[in-house]
Amino acid sequence: MTTRIALANSADHADLHQDDLPLVAALRAAGLDPVAEVWTDPSVDWSAYDAVLLRSVWDYHTRYLEFTEWLGQLDKAGVPVLNDSELVRWNGDKRHLLELRERGVAIVPSQVAAGACLREVVAGLDGQEVVIKPTVSATAYNTVRGLAGSEELSRQIDELPDAVYLVQPFLPEIQSEGEWSLIYFDGEFSHAALKRPADGDFRVQDDFGGTSTPADPAPAVRAAADAVLSALDSRTPPVYARVDGVVAAGRFLLMELELIEPYLFLPHHAPAATRFAEAVANRTK
Repeated sequence: MTTRIALANSADHADLHQDDLPLVAALRAAGLDPVAEVWTDPSVDWSAYDAVLLRSVWDYHTRYLEFTEWLGQLDKAGVPVLNDSELVRWNGDKRHLLELRERGVAIVPSQVAAGACLREVVAGLDGQEVVIKPTVSATAYNTVRGLAGSEELSRQIDELPDAVYLVQPFLPEIQSEGEWSLIYFDGEFSHAALKRPADGDFRVQDDFGGTSTPADPAPAVRAAADAVLSALDSRTPPVYARVDGVVAAGRFLLMELELIEPYLFLPHHAPAATRFAEAVANRTK
């Protein structure tokens, strides 16, 4: 009997993002039956699937309560989620970075602030260039950068919605050297990309003019990214993971650990789709 896999996407990418199309063929070659579904579609019978693979659920952060409730429905129905639903919940709030720091992972220095505390935290960094981002966010959603103590940043903070935020120093190496993304399947390194923002910007996403190129990380970068996965509190490695970071003062600092819906740069590396499909098959057959 063929294993049926729902590829969960947002309504904006109901038929999959084009860069995921090689994955469909690879899943079929691995003996699976993949079907694209929209995670917010109430007509979908998720119990008809053997597992749900999260792909371009790129609106989850704007509907986070609904998203976590949906995960709960899948759990109740006994439908496995890839990655594991508990791991996804943990990863959905960027405060997990502070937990990883406690486990020995070097992260970009981060402070958590909510409400009036946001201004207090920023005031304590007066004169420093900082980045402020919600703890639940993706694709630079409600993310601002500016000089702490400046009127311009104060105005930007005025426009931010009431939420919990991370406050981090801006690392100029993102502009000068780029941000690394290292891709793993079933705990094994697959390939990497180096992302750069557009001139004058700090956001590396292509939505804002950022670019990415295939790249081979130095051994120290690989070792640091490997250590991030080793620090996870889980018995088995994630089916897929993307470790994002920047090298500052010769040290790889974790910026994001992406275990929910990351873009995996499959077109950058021909064997990647097959590796991904094999990892899915190993968890579902």
